Formats: sequence, structure tokens, C-alpha cells
Amino acid sequence: MHIRLMTDGHSVDAALNDSSTARDFAALLPLTLDLDDFQETERVADLPRKLSTDGTPASSDPKAGDLAFYAPWGNLALFYRDGHPSPDLVILGHLTDRGDIARLADADRVRIQPAS
Repeated sequence: MHIRLMTDGHSVDAALNDSSTARDFAALLPLTLDLDDFQETERVADLPRKLSTDGTPASSDPKAGDLAFYAPWGNLALFYRDGHPSPDLVILGHLTDRGDIARLADADRVRIQPAS
């Protein structure tokens, strides 16, 4: 599934993978979320509810441009730098254009919706 992230008036496209967690995330859309920086690597936001993690790997190695769900905290993570392998982190998808990664680094708010 393709989604669109709107940050500071800019449109950023992403593709979700076919995991149960990504499908559960897509069911929440559209969403508007306030973002905070975490470890100068990712922008994070609390989701309205925790997502299903059935059948997902126990750990993921996030890369810049990845969208992920951190199960223990129930939050969305938008990686603008490569992260470290993390238990309970589920990759949901990635930005379709690596040139858009820099737009995530300073975003304070994001609107996420299905791409039309």
C-alpha cells in the first residue's frame, strides 16, 4: 500500500510492506501526529493504539527512510538516519524517494494518509 506523508507543506510518499503490523497501521489512516526527536536518528509519535505484531520478526535493523513501529511504547518511528538493531521494532515500510529523507529530520507534525 502506498501512503503520503505531509510535513511542513511538502508531500512525501512511502510504501508499506505486507506485514500484519503495516496493515493494522494502514487501518488507522488518516492520522495527524506531533513528532519528537529521538536520539538524533528518528522522529517519533504516539499512535492512538498499539498495533498487532503477530508474525513479525523479534528484531529489526532500521535504515534511513524506514517507517517503523516500536511495540513496547506503541509509537511510530520515522528514521532519518540509520538506526541500530532493536528488539520489538517492526519495519512498516519506507520512503519511496531517498531524497525525501531530510524532510523528516526537522518535521514537528505529520499528516499520514493513503496515497490517491
